[in-house]
Amino acid sequence: MACAVLAATTGARPVLLIWLLLAPVGVLLAIVDSAVHRLPDVLTLPFAAGALVLLGVVALLSEAGGSWTSALLGSLILGACYFVLFLLSKGFGFGDVKLALVLGAVLGWYGWAFVVVGAFAGYLLGALYGIVLIVTGRGSRKARIPFGPFLLAGAFAGVLLGSYTR
Repeated sequence: MACAVLAATTGARPVLLIWLLLAPVGVLLAIVDSAVHRLPDVLTLPFAAGALVLLGVVALLSEAGGSWTSALLGSLILGACYFVLFLLSKGFGFGDVKLALVLGAVLGWYGWAFVVVGAFAGYLLGALYGIVLIVTGRGSRKARIPFGPFLLAGAFAGVLLGSYTR
């Protein structure tokens, strides 16, 4: 489903191949994090490296539609922000930091506004889910939820927005 939506939104651009390769891994990470509250290194580290390498290859094409430099900087900055959150908060795991490297790259491809929108959307979705848990009595303010699915959903929204506006 995610691949079909990306294909419809992105159109026949070179970057579509990257989104079609990365989307299934993102879905798998969301499922794993939901099930075991963990984002395993065996998925997150190759995911981060692969995203940057593939975006670098696409950036060499004349109709790239994005910037590899901003993808790299987006990766580093979003990763650094999540690292600080990891150090300051008990709510974030180190898997979220590694996932932020990927999400910063894919959102940074389209520009800084998309990094901000995608990151904010992830927080918003996670907050709404937490509110629903509290209101329905299935959770408390101290309940820990897997945050990876919300980070991925926010980035997905940002990529769709970036693809649509290009």
